[in-house]
Amino acid sequence: MLKRWNDTYPVFISIICLLILTVLIAGCTSTSPQPPTIPKTDSIQPTTAVSTPVPKTLVSSTTTSAAVTSTPVPAYTPSEKGAVVVFAAASLKGVSGKLGTAYAAMYPPHSAVFNLDGTQNLKIQVENGAYADVFISASNSYTNTLKSEGYFINETVKPLTTNYVIVILPASNPGNIKTLADLAKPGIKIALGDKTVPVGTATFAALANLAKTTYGQDWNKSVFSNVVTYETTEPGVATKVSLGEVDAGFVYESTYTAAPKGTLTAIVIPKADNYLQTYTISVMKQTQNSGAALEFEDFMLSGVGRQILRDYGFRPVT
Repeated sequence: MLKRWNDTYPVFISIICLLILTVLIAGCTSTSPQPPTIPKTDSIQPTTAVSTPVPKTLVSSTTTSAAVTSTPVPAYTPSEKGAVVVFAAASLKGVSGKLGTAYAAMYPPHSAVFNLDGTQNLKIQVENGAYADVFISASNSYTNTLKSEGYFINETVKPLTTNYVIVILPASNPGNIKTLADLAKPGIKIALGDKTVPVGTATFAALANLAKTTYGQDWNKSVFSNVVTYETTEPGVATKVSLGEVDAGFVYESTYTAAPKGTLTAIVIPKADNYLQTYTISVMKQTQNSGAALEFEDFMLSGVGRQILRDYGFRPVT
């Protein structure tokens, strides 16, 4: 027995040593879970939402629910091919295509590129450095401001056309509006231009006149209480009506005339109470295409240009 133990003892010791060595090696080579690497705080860049400050001139103190949008500077540049960059009031949207085609036909190879927006936005764009050759404004107020700031060739500042305000309704007339008096009915939804927008200025004046001469101040207050949106462009009002989001909206006659047939109905505001908006056209002092810009102004003031405007509901200058 003792002999057998002596014979196996070395083997037993060898096995024990091998097991101990295996454990030691495993302990040295195994990896334990490492904590996640945390970047240094000075290498982390905070994410900041950048917004464009809204100019104070776009905000109406009495229309705080208006949808006010920022006004980025469009990236227009002078054209070597004689393309005239025209900054034009948004209410010219419906007629701009026809005007551009007629101008190009009369003055080849020149053409016109239109930037259409609310006049108050166009003014801000120009003041922020946007390039334009011609400026068409739906407000004498903004025209006079830019003129005083030295942006126009003064002798080119001329009246172009005029426009009255009208009430438009969806063709289905969900509000069952038959007369101007119905605009004050409870539950009617109305869209107006913000008072900083030319069409808003005209609308506010027309409503004040109607209240004074015909419907009274209670009617006026009820109409304004029915306003659910103040838009920053005139076509914005028309869009709300066309989509059926509101029961009525105040726009220019030209917008109603340019609308597809059968999509809208309208209620006329008497001229005695209405507000006649005068549009002006001016050549920019910064223009690098003065020849083409002056030709475009001549075209707009010509019988052809003014007839196109009349065909789309604009009125002549009186």
